[in-house]
Amino acid sequence: MPLNYFYPDYEIDRNFMRCINCRACERQCANEVHSYSEEKRLMDCDSSKCVNCQRCVSLCPTRALRIVKTVNTFKQNYSWTQDKIGDIYRQADAGGVLLSSMGNPQQYPVYWDKILINASQVTNPSIDPLREPMETTVFLGKKPKQIERDENGKLKNNLPVHLALKLPIMFSAMSYGSISYNAHESLARAAEAMGTYYNTGEGGLHEDFYKYQNSTIVQVASGRFGVYKKYLEAGAAIEIKMGQGAKPGIGGHLPGMKIIGDISRTRMIPEGTDAISPAPHHDIYSIEDLRQLVYSLKEVTEFKKPVIVKVAAVHNIAAIASGVARSGADIIAIDGFRGGTGAAPSAIRDNVGIPIELALAGVDARLREEGIRDEVSLVIGGSVRSSADIVKAIALGADAVYIATSALIALGCHLCRSCHAGRCNWGIAAQREDLVRRLNPDIGYKRLCNLLNAWNHEIKEMMGGMGINSIEALKGNRLMLRGIGLTDAELKVLGIQHAGE
Repeated sequence: MPLNYFYPDYEIDRNFMRCINCRACERQCANEVHSYSEEKRLMDCDSSKCVNCQRCVSLCPTRALRIVKTVNTFKQNYSWTQDKIGDIYRQADAGGVLLSSMGNPQQYPVYWDKILINASQVTNPSIDPLREPMETTVFLGKKPKQIERDENGKLKNNLPVHLALKLPIMFSAMSYGSISYNAHESLARAAEAMGTYYNTGEGGLHEDFYKYQNSTIVQVASGRFGVYKKYLEAGAAIEIKMGQGAKPGIGGHLPGMKIIGDISRTRMIPEGTDAISPAPHHDIYSIEDLRQLVYSLKEVTEFKKPVIVKVAAVHNIAAIASGVARSGADIIAIDGFRGGTGAAPSAIRDNVGIPIELALAGVDARLREEGIRDEVSLVIGGSVRSSADIVKAIALGADAVYIATSALIALGCHLCRSCHAGRCNWGIAAQREDLVRRLNPDIGYKRLCNLLNAWNHEIKEMMGGMGINSIEALKGNRLMLRGIGLTDAELKVLGIQHAGE
């Protein structure tokens, strides 16, 4: 038997006084943690397989289970932490790149939590959103340079192609294959019901979901999986994915074990074949090349759809965004380094990129300085966790936000962060038919609608408290923000004052 250097990260704590041997935990665990011992006539477990998805705990009828973090640790060392030692053991065992899912868990600053929102008092009275109109509709795309009127004095509709959102929230890119059919259906139905959009990700669009095309953003990534004329025409907008926050500068990878059935047909690649997206688009090595693709996509769709360019938040993001704005793109999507994904190399996820708050502030300021802010809309994503985060993002300059992890949590995700294994016990990041069925889209889309309705109401409440009655009046209004516990350099980049000033 080979030497095992690891003690399990989590342990199953079973109360045998409560356990009735119903074996529900065994049936529900796709990781085969639980088993029944005929010899002992008791439930047994292998804690080394547990990913702490909480499925067994949630469905145990007698509340006989707990999953606890192990108290067994290596000798304390501030340089060589248990995580670092564990990673070396894993790579010495397997000789491969370590993969992780669902965003960056490290203790880097979350700037949303260090920014406070202003409130009106006497001289600028607050607004009651229950009794007074409050506008949360957002239009994404280029803004006209001036208002034009006809010979009768009526306004001309000179608005370029755009996306109209009833609230400043969209569902970010998650491909079919990385998440399940039922998860995609939940997102599509919720987007349609709420007057917003969901993004196909880089895996093409399942034929069943073409009926949601008015609420769909189709993505063109470096692998061009599932991309053809009908697909491009099926979206309300087209997004060119240059990068994403969880893995800036590298491509994507969906393991062959997930390329089955409809996923294979939708991506247009053989079953069992790894879907590997190259790091660069092999036809884009400059802003001029990007401009050519932008206009090629506009031409193939008869200039009827706005084009989004998605980039990762990196050190020189303001200069990059300035170039993208001149490429003909209508919308720039920026993804911060806390963004989630189905699989990313841990070393990339934890060390590459910058927080979305700093990237957003820098980009908005640069575009304003250059007088081209109205040439593009800004959409940001990467760990947007609440309505307060959204309000702060808009005040820092965003037009709208993308959410992904928070949407999956609404569907039941417990952030066990093992999406890449394909054994999601909640039916979200799984393709096994028995697991996919665990997510009921009739329930899932309603939960997503509930989340967006709740956040939209809170956004109105916060805007009303600031004495602001529209998203447009909030956008880029940094006077409504103050920082706490931030350095002078951080305050300068964010473009806000310290609380109390």
